[in-house]
Formats: sequence, structure tokens, C-alpha cells
Amino acid sequence: MESSQALAALAALAHGMRLSAFRLLVQAGDSGIAAGEIARALNVPANTLSANLAVLAHAGLIDGQRRGRSIIYAARYDAMAALLGYLMEDCCGGNPRICSTLTDVMARSRCPDEVQ
Repeated sequence: MESSQALAALAALAHGMRLSAFRLLVQAGDSGIAAGEIARALNVPANTLSANLAVLAHAGLIDGQRRGRSIIYAARYDAMAALLGYLMEDCCGGNPRICSTLTDVMARSRCPDEVQ
């Protein structure tokens, strides 16, 4: 990821409503959520939400697909992973105290293994 892409993503997330919408979409998984449902969940007007979702889409963090009369938005996990990778690249300077803390955070945020 280039620094300009990281800056765009971080700027898009540096707003309460956009951060809340992005987190909601991350939790929703690949199936995404209709714009109307996002507006209701965040208790915001549809036009305000639309403008904020456009900022997230322009930053490459989400995608929207029209399905019938609705637009279904979904998080772009590849973009999220690239941003996190960019932020952690060359991190820690080899300091195990710092690295172990970050490793613990990553371990807690992992998806549960699929049931076999």
C-alpha cells in the first residue's frame, strides 16, 4: 500500500459515523448490508449516510452493489488488511515487548476456525 492510499483510508475512517458504518460492515461479513439498514442501525438520515458511504468507497474501504432497489454495501477486507499491514510494517524494531502486545491483539481479533 502506498502512503497516499493509507492517508485516504485513515482520513475516511477519521469520522465517527464513517468509522461506525465501516465497523458495522466489517461485522456483517461478505454478504454486506443494505444502505437503509445501515441508516437505521446508526440512526442517521439516508442522505447523510450516502455521502459518508461515498467517502469510504472512494477510499477503497467498501464496495456497493445494486440489488433490485437497494444498494448493498460490504467491507473490502483486502483493503482493510492492506491498511493494517501498512501500519504494522517495520513495527516494533524487534522489541519483543511491543511485538507480543500486537500479536495478542491480532490473536483476539481472529475469526474462529471453521467447524470441520
